[in-house]
Parts: sequence; C-alpha cells; structure tokens
Amino acid sequence: MVIGVVAGIIALLCVALVILVVLVPGPSAAEAALAYEEAWDHLDFEAIWALSGEELRDGLDRVPFLEAKRHAYERHQALRGIAAHVGVDAVSEGQGFAVVHTRVELRDGGEASDALQLAKRGGRWLVIAYELEPDAAGA
Repeated sequence: MVIGVVAGIIALLCVALVILVVLVPGPSAAEAALAYEEAWDHLDFEAIWALSGEELRDGLDRVPFLEAKRHAYERHQALRGIAAHVGVDAVSEGQGFAVVHTRVELRDGGEASDALQLAKRGGRWLVIAYELEPDAAGA
C-alpha cells in the first residue's frame, strides 16, 4: 500500500514537471541577448559558452573553448566591467530566429550598439552571430 502511494506521488510529480516544462517558455530572445552582453562584460566564458551556438564556439568543445578564451583575455582584464548599462533597442523575432539590437552604455561615457542574431535550439535561444553596428552619428 505504501509503495503504491509513493509511486502515485512520484507519477504526479513527473506529470507536474512535464507540464511546467511545456508551459514555462524560458528566457526570451531579448533576455538571452542581454545575458550574452553581460557575460562578455564580466568575461564570464562559462556563460558565453552556454549562450552561444556552434557558430560562435570556434569549432571547439567546452573545455578547450574556455581555456582559449581565458588565455586570450588574461592580459586584457581592463575589458571586464566596462558597461554601465545594457539595454534592448529592438527585437525582430520569427519562427525560431531573432535579431536583437542592444545598446551598451560604457562607464567612460561612450556607447556601443550591437546586433545579435539568435536561433531557438533545443527550446532555448542561442546567439549565433554578433555584430557591432556602425555609429549612427558617424554614418
């Protein structure tokens, strides 16, 4: 009898978990793009790996990617924490694809605009291309 009750509870928990996974959509394309920008600002290569599609992983598996990025940026720690604020200017989203335009306000008073292309894979948004946009004032 006890085994039947425990089995029933476990079955109900499994059904509830499946329902939650189906109903909770996860982060939006805009949220994934913001997380990617912030990961770069913190030089958080673990997060960059997790938020990147194969297109941005330099053909490397996780550990070699992390080692390569850490090595490349070990002498450039001044690049860490240069953003005062990161925001989203615009989002264009289609079926499984999105372009998010972000604006990074720098601590030194400067500003950068980026276009991030994202693809929805495995139920989550991944950054597959990243482009610094030309300065509109200088164009």
